[in-house]
Amino acid sequence: MQTTPSPDAVRGGASLTQQALEAQTGLLPYALMAFAVSLPIYVWAGGHAPNAAWMSASFVIFAIAWGVFYAVVNWLKEPGAADLRRRGRVQLLAGLVWAGATAQLAAFADAAGPLRETLLMISLAAGVMCVVFTAPWLPSLLVVGPAAVAGPLTFLSLRPENRDTAHLAWGGALLAFALGLMVNRILRKQFTLAAEREALMAERAEQAEASRRLARSKSDLVATLSDEIRNGLTGVAHVLSAAAGRGGRAAPSREQLAAGLDAVNELLCVLNTTLDAETAEAGRLSVDPQPFDVAAIARDLVTGMRPQAAAKGLEIALHIDPDLAGGDGAAIGDPARVRQVLAALIGNAVKFTLRGRVEIRAALAGPGRLAIEIADTGPGLTEDELTLAFQAFQRIRRTSAGVPGAGLGLTLARQLARLMGGELRADSAPGVGSCFTVELPYRAGAVIPVGPEVIADGADRPRLRVLVAEEDSLAAATLRSQLEQLGHKVAQAADGARAVELNRVCDFDLVMVGASAMSDGPQVMAAIRGLDGAAGRTPLIAVIDGDAEEAAGSLAAGASAVLRKPFSMPALARALADATAARTPANDRQVA
Repeated sequence: MQTTPSPDAVRGGASLTQQALEAQTGLLPYALMAFAVSLPIYVWAGGHAPNAAWMSASFVIFAIAWGVFYAVVNWLKEPGAADLRRRGRVQLLAGLVWAGATAQLAAFADAAGPLRETLLMISLAAGVMCVVFTAPWLPSLLVVGPAAVAGPLTFLSLRPENRDTAHLAWGGALLAFALGLMVNRILRKQFTLAAEREALMAERAEQAEASRRLARSKSDLVATLSDEIRNGLTGVAHVLSAAAGRGGRAAPSREQLAAGLDAVNELLCVLNTTLDAETAEAGRLSVDPQPFDVAAIARDLVTGMRPQAAAKGLEIALHIDPDLAGGDGAAIGDPARVRQVLAALIGNAVKFTLRGRVEIRAALAGPGRLAIEIADTGPGLTEDELTLAFQAFQRIRRTSAGVPGAGLGLTLARQLARLMGGELRADSAPGVGSCFTVELPYRAGAVIPVGPEVIADGADRPRLRVLVAEEDSLAAATLRSQLEQLGHKVAQAADGARAVELNRVCDFDLVMVGASAMSDGPQVMAAIRGLDGAAGRTPLIAVIDGDAEEAAGSLAAGASAVLRKPFSMPALARALADATAARTPANDRQVA
């Protein structure tokens, strides 16, 4: 069965070939010197031969071969010699030129009369020198070496009176060839070690560069979060201080509370974006592609951004192509991540546009592709500024002065789009505006899954008895408040053992386990699943920080649903509906 060599094997073979050719190249000047020293000896001996014209022709041929070899040595210094195939062919050809010159000298020596045997042995010595100088590169040794000694050995073996000399010549040639093979094998081992050393050095350089990038990223992360957290928490602290009545201040006004809430939301956005960007940089960011309703997500985001746009006097419009709205198919992607990408782009458009309008358009962009365009009439960016905007922790001073942010939104949005098989492109012009285009896969005939309906009316929503297992008191209080706003009854356990015991002796409709904060979150869920009877079938919701491995571990431990922090009230309601819809009839309990 034919196999394809791996890229590492190909690179390793190229490295060995390059080192062998370079070693042979290093010997070429010495070869020229050796032949130059040998030429006067041969000319002196050949001068006593009867055929003076042939001797002159041999001298000319020898000089031509020397000139060709000199030209090859100079060519090897040129950029064209970087091509190993071309370089190998040139060095083989140069060796065969010398082999041909040696064969011609042997032919001249055969007709040199009394000096025949002496000149043939000198020619054989020239052939042996070719064997020596071709030893570093095996193809040259196997091709040029035999060709160089073939002429002298053939002429020595033609006459019976030279039988003893021919035997001696054959032995010497074979010995030289064997030594050449031994030298080649030793050099190949050295070349292999050198190649491995180069590979290790390259890997070490890559690791060092990765460490430097990580250090820069961490430094930028700390600097960014320090500023954003300080600014956000300072505003919240002022509002809380006023609410607590410290310093004789009056209760905070609605505007102050709104400003504090905006600061908190902006801070959460910065933190979430930063953490997701760091997760993506580490290669641990995962997506769950599935058919989704892009029109519903876009409408939801536009509705949420409309008050902020109206406060700035901006018009915000949404256009869904009729073919997309009524077509038989759906976009493919992770709905939560698509919402995150579009929220970042629409939020940026509203944030940086001072007057005019923001327009969102969704339409099919070709076979199997969906395009969502977010266009604005903001300040616009130059080509260099647009390139900088997609780099992590980089902000455009001309447009972002006084605007909070970590400089990670576009970087993360592009990474998420690519993870879902799409792309994020941008076009912008200063003074005109910008247009960001998210392109995602689109599958004809795909059916959008319908999740469990979440009842919005608190009077019609079933009231559940919920046990919250959470060690963090602030997180537990927040979750309890949200559950009570949804109309549910809540009990709290501050540790895992207490949660398991309460679920064993009490009738709870659902248990929420803070799998991130509790040191034994998965063990708590596994222990609940191990209880006898209906208690072991109680629906479980794991509240995690958002890591894919953590979600998989919680589901493996028995969680009915996973809720990632931070979550909104609708997300909490959907998680409750998912978990309670999945429970078995045997676990159904009467709800008070």
